[in-house]
Amino acid sequence: MIIEYIDSSTRMSRATIHNNTAYFCGQVPKDESADIKGQTSSTLEKVEALLASVGSSKRQLLTATIYIKDMKDFQSMNEIWDAWVEPNFPPARTCVEAKMARPELLVEITITAALA
Repeated sequence: MIIEYIDSSTRMSRATIHNNTAYFCGQVPKDESADIKGQTSSTLEKVEALLASVGSSKRQLLTATIYIKDMKDFQSMNEIWDAWVEPNFPPARTCVEAKMARPELLVEITITAALA
């Protein structure tokens, strides 16, 4: 069994790859001062870049777990998500309200994707 660890530290890896599947750590926004729509957009930009870095894409998403700080932002987050996700290729998805690691964070997204 071969497992590839990408951008690892003593605490975690940015991604792990096993059996043509990429598992990514949670991604947070580049701009933590933005509102939920801005934070969701910048987080999804990071997700898309990570997918490309391992030879995958939005069409190959398997799962997504979205953590939002407050469910009052659920609809606004979904507006950005729905515009981003590939039509006919939606992953299995979970969205939960969660206490974030830093008070400025409104969203964090973790994904799993198949490789090309």
